[in-house]
Amino acid sequence: MGDVHAEFRDAVNMTATELRRWLDSDESQKVGQKRSAGAESVGHDSGRKIVQILGKKKTDLTDADEQHMRKVVGYVHRHTAQRPDGDVSDSRWRYSLMNWGHDPLK
Repeated sequence: MGDVHAEFRDAVNMTATELRRWLDSDESQKVGQKRSAGAESVGHDSGRKIVQILGKKKTDLTDADEQHMRKVVGYVHRHTAQRPDGDVSDSRWRYSLMNWGHDPLK
């Protein structure tokens, strides 16, 4: 799991506290794909899982945690490659990435 752990730490550049605070914001809850109307977005759900993973010791990570870490790394890599032109400070693109624990302005 060494490689996945390092890649996850590189991709997730927000602390658990920063991410938890972000997930509580209105902006966080307005972006992302939802499975159904009124449901939590996929990214917001992912952010909650990331907070849990960040709170664990490496030795306590489960196979499900490792699988989610791989998913996070893939998402962050794909979406950072799609950076829009111009100022992204208040963009849905940035907000979606932040739900996945990555603030592209850091």
